[in-house]
Order: sequence, then structure tokens, then C-alpha cells
Amino acid sequence: MNASIVITAAIHFHKNKLYKECMKKIAMIPARYAATRFPYKLMQPLGNKTVIRHTYENTVATQLFHAVYVVTDSEIIFNEIKVHGGNAIMSIKDHESGTDRIAEAVQNMEADIVLNVQGDEPFVKKNTLQNLLLAFEDSKVEVASLMKKINDPGLLANPNYVKLVCNKYNDAMLFSRSTIPFTRDDKIPFHFYEHIGVYAFRKNTLLRFTKWPLAPLEQIEKLEQLRYLYQGIPIRMVETMESSVKIDVPEDLVMAEAFLKRYKVA
Repeated sequence: MNASIVITAAIHFHKNKLYKECMKKIAMIPARYAATRFPYKLMQPLGNKTVIRHTYENTVATQLFHAVYVVTDSEIIFNEIKVHGGNAIMSIKDHESGTDRIAEAVQNMEADIVLNVQGDEPFVKKNTLQNLLLAFEDSKVEVASLMKKINDPGLLANPNYVKLVCNKYNDAMLFSRSTIPFTRDDKIPFHFYEHIGVYAFRKNTLLRFTKWPLAPLEQIEKLEQLRYLYQGIPIRMVETMESSVKIDVPEDLVMAEAFLKRYKVA
């Protein structure tokens, strides 16, 4: 092989590697106080901390980010994070979604990749978030999120567990609270997947999100990620094997207490 070609390839490789290493990554945790299905859930005690403190401190403990912030509409949540030495930002406006909330907060921040950790996902782990960030080594990826195989058939009909289907590139084709796909032929083997509500975005794509009107499917399903699909922006799905508990309804808090006893941080 021509020596100049080898040298040029090596230069491009190292430049690309340096660019990836220099990308500024921040984690934002949107935290609304008055949740519809479980009001005040983020301030519920879980072990010796509140749910939102678990989420914040476990995200910081991954050491994957230049900065981690809780973004909230509540002085109670804001003070909960600040009094324990964390970073918190008060939202200026009311927002339709958590994504809108963090987009307001990052608008004037220096960041390349913004990772959105849901405040009610207290058991985030390093490997999971690291794999999500690695999706952006593909320059075509603008948005990425997590999915997990559903092993309990009882969850399929539960609207609190969001299901999804992907194409061959692992880009999401549809999210729904209904069971998708419909199994008209149950002889065909198929794995059902649950959407885990952790997202990562390129900052520019995140800011574009706020300028789009709510999509019809988004309004029907109450799933903000459908706005991206409606606008033709693929969401790259990254499979995780990690077990977790999302605090969505009061019964989940009981499950989370049991999970906490065997959980190890990052």
C-alpha cells in the first residue's frame, strides 16, 4: 500500500479519535414535581435517600460526563439536590415534556452530546450509559435510546411499559403503550422489547425538537419520542441487559425498595 495513503488514513483516524474524546457530554435529569400517575414520586424516600437523589448521584458516579444537572420546575426538588451538593437548574417555563425542559436548560451551554436521564430511573449504571454514548460514533446518529427484552408476558398489556419495534439497523420504527407487534401468527419467533426512558441527543437536534409542533401520535400516546419519528429523525436503539425499576406508580416503589437491597452503584 502507498505510504502516503497509510499516513493519511492514520491522520484521519487519530483526528476522529481525538474528536470523539473531546466531545463534551453532559447529563440532564428533568424532574417534574407533580407527576400525573404518581404525584411527588421523585421526593419519595427510597432507602435513606429520595428517588431523585438516587438518580442524580448514580449518574454522577458513572464519571462519564463533564457535568450532571437536575432540571426542575420545583423549588422542593431544586433544594433537595443543592443542599446535598449537587447541580440543579430551575426551569423558566412550563413544558410539554422532559425533553423540552432540558432543551431550555442547555440552550446556552457548551455541549456536543446531551444525555437525558429520567428522574424516575434511580438505578442507572455506567455500562448502560456508556453503550448509549458509543452509538454516536456513527455520525448518522442524532438521537439514541435504550431498549430491553420483555421476559414477563404480563407486562405486554401494561400501558405503563412502552413497547417498540425496530428496523434492521436498530432504529425505532414505532413506540406504543399498546402491545406491538400484534401476533397474528404466533409460530414466528419474536422478541418483544420495552423502551427504557433514557435518551441521548446531539445538542443541535435536541434544540430542533422544541421548534416542532406536537405530533398527532405523540398527543394520542403521550410519548414525546414519537415527535422525532414524525419528523423523520431516526432513534437508534441500544439494547441493555441491565435490570432496573422505573418509579411510575406507587406499587413500583415497593419493587424499587426490594431492588435497592441487591443493587450496586455503577
